[in-house]
Amino acid sequence: MKKLLLIICTASFSLAQAQDASTYDATVPNHYFGFGAKLIKETPGFTPPVISRALGFTGLALYESTVPGIPSMTSTVGAIPELTSLTAPDGNANYHWPTVVNNAMAAVMDSLFGNATQLNKDSLHDIRDYYNTLFQGQIPTGDFNDSKSFGEAIANDIFQFSKTDGGHLGYTANFPGSYVPPVGPGMWEAFGAQVAMQPYWGSHRPFVTDDTTGVIPGPPPAFSTDINSAFYAYAYQVYYQVNNNTSDQVSIAQYWADGGGSISPPGHSIYMLRNILRHENANLETAAIAYAKMGIALSDAFLACWKTKYIYNCTRPVTYIQDNIDNAWVALIGTPPFPEYSSGHSSQSGAMSEIMESLYGTSYAFIDSTHGTNFGGPRSYNNFDEAAEEAAVSRLYGGIHFEFGNNTGLTMGREIGENINDLFAGLAVGVADNNTDGFIFEMYPNPASDVVNFYSKGFKIDRLEVYNMMGQQVAVNTSSTGRMDISDFASGVYAVNAYDLSKGAMVSKTLVKK
Repeated sequence: MKKLLLIICTASFSLAQAQDASTYDATVPNHYFGFGAKLIKETPGFTPPVISRALGFTGLALYESTVPGIPSMTSTVGAIPELTSLTAPDGNANYHWPTVVNNAMAAVMDSLFGNATQLNKDSLHDIRDYYNTLFQGQIPTGDFNDSKSFGEAIANDIFQFSKTDGGHLGYTANFPGSYVPPVGPGMWEAFGAQVAMQPYWGSHRPFVTDDTTGVIPGPPPAFSTDINSAFYAYAYQVYYQVNNNTSDQVSIAQYWADGGGSISPPGHSIYMLRNILRHENANLETAAIAYAKMGIALSDAFLACWKTKYIYNCTRPVTYIQDNIDNAWVALIGTPPFPEYSSGHSSQSGAMSEIMESLYGTSYAFIDSTHGTNFGGPRSYNNFDEAAEEAAVSRLYGGIHFEFGNNTGLTMGREIGENINDLFAGLAVGVADNNTDGFIFEMYPNPASDVVNFYSKGFKIDRLEVYNMMGQQVAVNTSSTGRMDISDFASGVYAVNAYDLSKGAMVSKTLVKK
């Protein structure tokens, strides 16, 4: 079959004979994110907010080092606040994308985990050197050098950009002595010898502006010690739940605890993604988009959550219960050193579920083996929302969050996940809504839930192809009715390619299924 002669798009690259990223597997990024779990657990000062930030910029570096090899997507330059420029790919280069990614990820992780142990730094460099040696034996020297240089340049660009967000070297400033917690009824109090963790984190620059403005929730229920008040009822719910946990509920609390020295909540989410990408034999293109979306969503979820925490400074259950219900009561898991409202676990889990659903749909059943056989694992889920809700309720079982903190966190996280999905939907290649070289192709309604109508002018639609964000074809329409039933599609973002075979042309648009 002859290739179509004309493709109309926005901001794509034409690199000399370079193969698309989709022709390669995701071995390299999966290896680095797998090693990232070790860095997370063993690098001093890498608390959950700091970890989420590192994952966000690592995902961005992976995406930007790969996107010139993804014809369906464009750079985040101009779409992410204050990201105004990056090293441009050489149009005459024949990039080998695994080599580009290998050197980009090694360099950006080396920089972001700047205080990693020397042993782990050496291991990171060993991964880089292993793949460089492997790829040098597979491709021409010039292509290898170009690819290596481009990956390193993108990593440096992203790291320099990261230094301007307010969180640079955050691992050295988890507990600033300058912060004085507000005092009063219902205010958070340090438990034991605790000091407030990252009280200023919510002021840092997000990847999507609305993630620290439009999504911030209203206040928690009004504080009261009256036994007939809503606040007392929420506290008594925690007290009763912990005292009457079933063995499975104890396992759930421990499974999702992800406390200090562990893979952490954001590490848990990224590791679930990694395992699913490996299970699905995802290609490099899919992995680059997936890791970027997940990392950025987790980072913004922690920013929004931490901003919320230090706006309201809500007391922890253990403080309230010991003061008003049972002075000998203790939580099942350790109470962390920051305010209750809202739950960080819930916020990042809500974001995780939205990102995963955009990639794999709302009915994707999976097994999470992050903790192996510990704490009742591996655990099975019918969908990502079910996993997010279990992660949230685990904090109730553990005795460290009120139900309202969990539910609010889930809602906020889901909104952030939607914002990140929208960000990447906007990066998908498409034509402008107005006339482009005489061709007009429109879809309405968009977003849609059941039926989509098509309109074209100067362009005869002979064939429609629909692809999900993994690049998999999910539908083909060759009818002339001008409409398509999408009621069976999973909610998410799709690319719709419309072909005029007589002109040898294709126009691509983005469709959002509710």
